[in-house]
Amino acid sequence: MNKYRKLVSNTLIFAIGSFGSKILLILLNRLYTGNINPGDLSTKELLELTANFLIPIITFSIADAVIRYGVDKNFDNRKVFTSACMAEVGGILVLLLLSPLLGLLPYTEGYVILLVIYCITSGFRQIASQFVRARGLLRLFAMDGILATLTVFLFNVLFISVLHMGVTGFMISVILSDLLSGVFLWVVAGLHRFFRMRYLDKRILRMMLRFSIPLIPSALLWLVTGFSDRLFLRYMPGPDGLVGETAAGIYGASSKIPNLISTISTIFFQAWNLSAIEENGSKDRSRFYHQVFDAYQSFMFIASAVLIVFVHFFSNFVINDSVYPEYAEAYRYTPVLIVAVLMMCFNQFLSSIYTATQHTTHSFWTSLVAAITNIVLNIILIYTMGIMGAAIATFVSYFVCYCIRIVDTRRYVPFPVNHAKFISNTGILFLLGIVVVEEPPMWHLLLGVGLVFMILYNFSAITATLMQLRKRR
Repeated sequence: MNKYRKLVSNTLIFAIGSFGSKILLILLNRLYTGNINPGDLSTKELLELTANFLIPIITFSIADAVIRYGVDKNFDNRKVFTSACMAEVGGILVLLLLSPLLGLLPYTEGYVILLVIYCITSGFRQIASQFVRARGLLRLFAMDGILATLTVFLFNVLFISVLHMGVTGFMISVILSDLLSGVFLWVVAGLHRFFRMRYLDKRILRMMLRFSIPLIPSALLWLVTGFSDRLFLRYMPGPDGLVGETAAGIYGASSKIPNLISTISTIFFQAWNLSAIEENGSKDRSRFYHQVFDAYQSFMFIASAVLIVFVHFFSNFVINDSVYPEYAEAYRYTPVLIVAVLMMCFNQFLSSIYTATQHTTHSFWTSLVAAITNIVLNIILIYTMGIMGAAIATFVSYFVCYCIRIVDTRRYVPFPVNHAKFISNTGILFLLGIVVVEEPPMWHLLLGVGLVFMILYNFSAITATLMQLRKRR
C-alpha cells in the first residue's frame, strides 16, 4: 500500500475509535463544573496529574518500547510482551512499597488507595492496548477506545451526577473503565498466548529498558510543565484576587477546549508513530517527513484557528457556570492555551524522530529545558499576571522546546521546514485570540476574515499531500 495512503487509512481507523469518544470525555467537563466546586475540581486534576506522573515511573515507560520493538519484525512479539509485563510487575511492587509516601502530598488525603489502584489499572490497560496496536490489530484498538470512553462516561454520570461522589466518583470511574478495557483486550486479542515465563528474554528486556528509561524523565517533565501551573496557582495567588484553589480550578476548566487540539494530534500521532518506525532507513524518508509535517502543521493551525474563533460557542458546551459562576471567565485564558497545546503537538511529532532513530535521550534533555522554563516563568508571571501568567508560561515553555527540537531532530532526519509560514500562522492565532477576549468593534468580522485567511494560507500544503494518495507507491 502507498505509504501516504496507509498513514491516512490508519489515521481514519484511530479517528473512528478516538475522536467521537474523546469529544465525549471533553464534554464531561460540563458535568464536572456543574457538580464539583472549583476547589475540588483542582484536587481532581492534581490527583489525575499525580497518577500520570507516577505511571511512567512504575511502568518504566515500557509501553513505548512495546510499540518500537513490537512493530519491528526482527523481534519475537512473545518475548517483547512478556518482558514488558515483567518490567511492569516489578514497578507495581515498588509502588506498593512506597505508597505510604503519597500521603505526604496534602491533596491526596483520603485518596491514596484509589490513587495506587488508578496507577495499576491504567498501566495494565496501557501495555495491553499498545501491544494490540503493535500487532497491527488497529480495528480492535479503535473498538477498545470507544468502549473504554463509553464506560468511563457512564461511570462518571453514575458516581458524580447520580450518587454525588465528587472526586472519589471520578477516581472509581477511571479505575473501572481501565480495568474493563484491559480485560477486554486480554480476552479478545488472546494476550495470554503471548505471556509465558519461558518467553522472558533478559537481553530483550535490557534493550527495551535502555530505550524506554530515558523516556521516563521526558514524560515526567512534560507533566511537570502542566502540573506546576496548577500547583503555583493553587498555592501562590496572583494579583487578580482569586483564591488559590479557585484559580487552579478555573485554569483547569479553561484547558479543556485546548485539549481538543491534543485529541486531534494524538489520533494522528498513533498512526504516524507506526509509519515513522516502518520508514526508518528508507531512501525517501526525508521527503516523506517534509510532506507529512507540512500538511500536519497546516491542518493543526486551521483547527486551532477554528477553536479560537468559536471559543465562546465551545465554552457554552464544555463549561457549566450556572452553579459556580467563577467558571464564566475561563474562556479568557483558552486562546493562549490553544496555541500552547499546538506547540506541544508539534513537539510530539518531532519526538517520533527520536523514537524511530532510537535517540530517546534527546527527548529527555529537550523536555528538561521546557520544564525549567515553565517553572521559572510560572514564579514570575503568576505573581504579576495571575491565571494569564500561567497560560503564557505554558506557551513559552513549549515554544522553546519546539525551537530546539526543530533544529536537533533534523540532524537525524533532514527535511525542509517553512519557518516564515510557522511564524505567520502563530502570530495570526494570537491576534485572533486578542480579538476574542477584547471584543473590539466589528470583532465578528475580524474573526471571520482571520479564519478565511488561515484556511487559504494553509490549504495548499494539505492538498499537496493528499495528491500523494493517488500514487501506487
